Amino acid sequence: MSKLGKIAYKPVGILLGVGAGAIAGFAFKELWKVATGDDDAPNATDEERGWGEVLAAAALQGAIFALVKAAVDRGGASSVRRLTGQWPD
Repeated sequence: MSKLGKIAYKPVGILLGVGAGAIAGFAFKELWKVATGDDDAPNATDEERGWGEVLAAAALQGAIFALVKAAVDRGGASSVRRLTGQWPD
């Protein structure tokens, strides 16, 4: 991809990342509600929650974020290829 194409894709990639974070956060909260029946996932500093629950929530949240971000990034790159004929680096 040309240098101009890379620069043009940068703001799109940032916006996609922000959107992916929002989608992942929503998905995590909904999945946590379904899995535990609890509306609030534990924070690392939540004194009322045990280590296992805190670490399980963190692992689930990280996995969901990584999956959504990869899907959004891949979709964005595929769209750029369809529009420009070149894959963004």
